[in-house]
Amino acid sequence: MSNKFSHGYALLIGIGDSASYSNWSLPVTVKDIQELQSILIDPSFCAYLNDDVHMRLLSNAGATRGAILDGLTWIKKQAATDSEATVIVYYSGHGWLDESTGQYYLIPHDIEPFDIANSALSAQIFTEALREIQAHRLLVIIDSCRAEGMATAKNEQATTKLPSSFVQTAFPKKLIDELKQGEGRAVFTSSRGTQSSWIRSDRAMSIYTYHLIEALRGAGSQPGETVVRISHIMNHVGKTVPQSAHSMKVEQTPFFDFATEDFAVALLRGGKGLPKDGWDAVEAEAAETISAMMPGRDTITISGNQEVDQSGSGNINLGNIGQARDITLGSKTQAKD
Repeated sequence: MSNKFSHGYALLIGIGDSASYSNWSLPVTVKDIQELQSILIDPSFCAYLNDDVHMRLLSNAGATRGAILDGLTWIKKQAATDSEATVIVYYSGHGWLDESTGQYYLIPHDIEPFDIANSALSAQIFTEALREIQAHRLLVIIDSCRAEGMATAKNEQATTKLPSSFVQTAFPKKLIDELKQGEGRAVFTSSRGTQSSWIRSDRAMSIYTYHLIEALRGAGSQPGETVVRISHIMNHVGKTVPQSAHSMKVEQTPFFDFATEDFAVALLRGGKGLPKDGWDAVEAEAAETISAMMPGRDTITISGNQEVDQSGSGNINLGNIGQARDITLGSKTQAKD
């Protein structure tokens, strides 16, 4: 097996600063995409190629509405040139629903508080752009978080004021249904309904991304496997995110939806897989490494067109999915309420 996941491409979006209204800023989203990129390009783990053909990060002033649309066009072009492409599109930032119109919006860096409809990125446009990506395999991860969750975890003001008629909520299920149509499509969201997406108590990373990175390092996988699959991420994240949230006396339940085979999204530990004792043998080392990656880091290796703030019907085995309540595999939905 090659020691490079050479057909892997990623567009990582962490909104970070809000240009017009600082109370809408979410700096932890920038940390999330930095750490996610680090594990993706690490040759000892996911082994994506670290160049501007395979990887693009957008954050802060680089995460405008136009830049996000340009990024989606870029990754569409990359996938069109590679018939074996596996694409990850990850969005972390605000997601708001206009109850007066029923329109859902992703909130970019250059949002205009008094003109949300024209300055935000509508979920419909976002979904249409994603559906144009003709990748053989596409994983979309949306952490459209409620600001209360981020702010409360940082001991800041717990309520963020929104324009009239707007509410904070997770990415709508009807749009997920549209997005997953077609071969090789999977959509993950960090929470459901009006739940918040929370950050860890050390304020260094969101709970969801922390456990996603654990899964990319091998949690949820078994000895003998050499790639990280959709089911591995679901097994691990679906169990650990609710557990971590519960330890903080809050609730957060990831959502998974796809109608495809259980495809690989990365190499597993550079293709060598887990040791014979499995994840238990490397879990402590992984936790230490992830912790070392987070606060106080001075530098990060980046590539491509990036703007990064350096301030300080699937047939799969779900195993013990734990507390994950909503899981859609093909046309079947399981709800444990």
